[in-house]
Amino acid sequence: MVRRLEALCVRDNLNKINMKEIDLRSDTVTKPTTGMLQAIMSAEVGDDVYKEDPTVNELEQKLAKMFGMDEALFFPTGSMANQAAIKLHTQPAEQLICDKWAHVFNYEGGGASFNSGVSCKLVDGDRGMITAEQVEENINPPDFYHSPLTTLVCLENTTNKGGGACYDLKEIKKIKKVCDKHNLGLHLDGARLFNALVAKKEDPRDYGKIFDTISVCLSKGLGTPMGSVLIGNKKVMKNAMRVRKVLGGGMRQIGFMAAAGIYALDNHVERLAQDHKRASEIGEVLRGQAYVNEVEPVETNIVIFYLQNASDEAKFMKKLQEEKIRISNMGQGKLRIVTHLDYSEEMHQRFLEVLRSVKL
Repeated sequence: MVRRLEALCVRDNLNKINMKEIDLRSDTVTKPTTGMLQAIMSAEVGDDVYKEDPTVNELEQKLAKMFGMDEALFFPTGSMANQAAIKLHTQPAEQLICDKWAHVFNYEGGGASFNSGVSCKLVDGDRGMITAEQVEENINPPDFYHSPLTTLVCLENTTNKGGGACYDLKEIKKIKKVCDKHNLGLHLDGARLFNALVAKKEDPRDYGKIFDTISVCLSKGLGTPMGSVLIGNKKVMKNAMRVRKVLGGGMRQIGFMAAAGIYALDNHVERLAQDHKRASEIGEVLRGQAYVNEVEPVETNIVIFYLQNASDEAKFMKKLQEEKIRISNMGQGKLRIVTHLDYSEEMHQRFLEVLRSVKL
């Protein structure tokens, strides 16, 4: 009788798991953990526009120290942090260099041109990553007044459209040398930088020595409800508060969200390796399916793949929806899966089972 009851309990749990939606569209869909909620509820707050919120100040100091940089400033979104960085580095009619898949060009609503009046020189990199040689090739001659003056290089690590690819730190150092040679600013869109740091076992201070500004997102792999932080050197950051105000990013008792960020930095960084492992396992299963044409290399928590027949995309997505599974369609037959904090091992095993069972 006891064994029968145990079996019924196991089956009941599996049924509950099977009924629960699995959302793998992005690592932004997570909900705060119990510990994070407790940190939010117990946060000491003040008015951050006056720089009087002690928890925000603590978060900013923590990240500045972590990266060995002078200052940090809390922003409501990663896009705003990136746009502020571009504004701090450039003047209207100038140009920045970035990969053709860069977030600052593709996913920030044309903000570079709208907010800063700058254009983007797009480079055909590898999985969202560009080389020092490519940067050198794409710098406009400073004395040729017909073309925009190149003043900034923007890198992204890990790359979003590139499937969570990680830059080689040696190549970044080469890019920095090119920037120094031509007096260019160097900004890092580090929305998923902690994924790269964990995957490659790197020290954040190595990044702080190279970049003039770095934006890090707290609401992706780290699982907070909102927030990004722009970290930088004092010379560049001196007008950061003014730019944030102009962009509408001044906030009041935002220490509640800063507390979530501190909790995430203390508790959710090392566990990113678990997301990477599950993403790798998903990639392996996809490679073994007849309906899959290609799976891009999986380095962190993003899996990008293509179906054998692009025309089967709607059918494939419908099958997943019937199983209460959601993934992203990035266009042109490109599909994306992102593992995260709320994707449990039980969900993982169920998802792998569904992938193996699909027939197109």
